[in-house]
Amino acid sequence: MLPCLIAVVGSGPLAGCGGASAGRSTAAEPSAADVERSEEAAQKKQEAAEIAEDRDLLSRIEAKKREEAAEQNAKRTEAIAAAKAKKKELVAAKEAKHKEQAAEANAKKREETSKAEARKKQEASKKKEEEEKKPLSKPQGKTLLKAHV
Repeated sequence: MLPCLIAVVGSGPLAGCGGASAGRSTAAEPSAADVERSEEAAQKKQEAAEIAEDRDLLSRIEAKKREEAAEQNAKRTEAIAAAKAKKKELVAAKEAKHKEQAAEANAKKREETSKAEARKKQEASKKKEEEEKKPLSKPQGKTLLKAHV
């Protein structure tokens, strides 16, 4: 019985030590699958961070492009407005010059008309004065009648 007891007692601690050491190695050192999973998780986190950074960069680039396009549109609109204003100003100046010339022509025409009327009145007045200054001559027709009677 003693040899059995030794065999049983001797195999017990051996079995316990072997079992305990196997359990300790799995708890102290992660298995290959755990290491692989943690590496994959870290890689996914890193990729997610890179994607977020890329999105942020892309967003900033697009915002800058929109801003530049808006500035370009504003400059183009401003240039068009300036050109229209200049054209409108030139047209207004041309119209003003035309109106001024027309007014001058009308004034000249009125002046000439008034001068012509004044000349006509003066001539009529002179003619009237000359007729009044002429000595009244007897009509010849009356004298002839008397002679025949």
